[in-house]
Amino acid sequence: MTRTSLTIRQPDDWHLHLRDGAMMEGVLPHSAAHFARAIIMPNLVPPVVTALDAAKYRDRILTALPEGTDFEPLMTLYLTEDTDPADVKAGADSGLVKAVKLYPAGATTNSASGVADFDRVRGVLEMMADTGLPLCVHGEVTRPEVDIFDREAVFIEEVLDPIRRTTPGLRVVMEHITTSEAADYVATGGDDLVATITIQHLMLDRNAMLVGGIRPHYYCLPILKRGSHREAMVRAATSGDPTYFLGTDSAPHSKDTKENACGCAGCFTAPVALSCLAEVFDEAGALDHLEGFASRHGPAFYGQPVNDREITLEKGDPIEFPGQIETEAGPVTVFNPGRPVHWRVL
Repeated sequence: MTRTSLTIRQPDDWHLHLRDGAMMEGVLPHSAAHFARAIIMPNLVPPVVTALDAAKYRDRILTALPEGTDFEPLMTLYLTEDTDPADVKAGADSGLVKAVKLYPAGATTNSASGVADFDRVRGVLEMMADTGLPLCVHGEVTRPEVDIFDREAVFIEEVLDPIRRTTPGLRVVMEHITTSEAADYVATGGDDLVATITIQHLMLDRNAMLVGGIRPHYYCLPILKRGSHREAMVRAATSGDPTYFLGTDSAPHSKDTKENACGCAGCFTAPVALSCLAEVFDEAGALDHLEGFASRHGPAFYGQPVNDREITLEKGDPIEFPGQIETEAGPVTVFNPGRPVHWRVL
């Protein structure tokens, strides 16, 4: 019998970009409408590098929430070569800081302050291994001679695996994985290694971005890969394996900065993420595993309780995707996978 309704514990988003100021005020309600909590990315300008920075950013987020909204931002710090281990530990001990984010310098939006010399962050990583504070990694190398479609696999070999070998006990989230190599590596990495997967990497491959014309709103980093890698992402996400969980990497940019001769990387998926996710799991015959991926595996790794509230998704006629949302920082185009999606959040 075809399933047309699904009730699950309210999901969390374990990788979210809210930006700041007018853009944050415009996009925040769309995450808060469906998700109870989110790991907030720290790559602002300037970045969120200290516990004080994180506290101030959290206050701005809470102030911008619509009245009556119950949404909890989970704060992270941006790892730089000058990060003070004592400050990170104090932020974590206070309950404010839930993770530290590693951006290799130049890897993605606002990553210029990231790490180039990993020996300079050894003390921070060792402290994190001792205390259990997770390290979230943007898993790409940035050397110009490495093909953009190979950056993730090379990162695993040259950066991530050596870090994990020299820092036993370090808990790592390999964020927004995109390749079968990453899925396989994470699957065999033990309890200290997990991965998040995005909506766009479950629904699209690089043909969607490039065939018939360039579609800038599908451009993200890590970049979309070939179809066999997308299929590997779907297998991992729908498997029921707690190693994998949802991190949308929803990343808003104003329309003019996307539709540009040198457009920004990022897909704004927050308003439609759960509808798209249900479509993927339904197509895979894995709706029974949706709650685990969206609502249970992430809290288990981060040591958080599963949300008490529930949400219901219903299947029917194809939903109408909003073209864009308006913000005081400019219009933001909403992700549309270019095919029918039949699930809506009630």
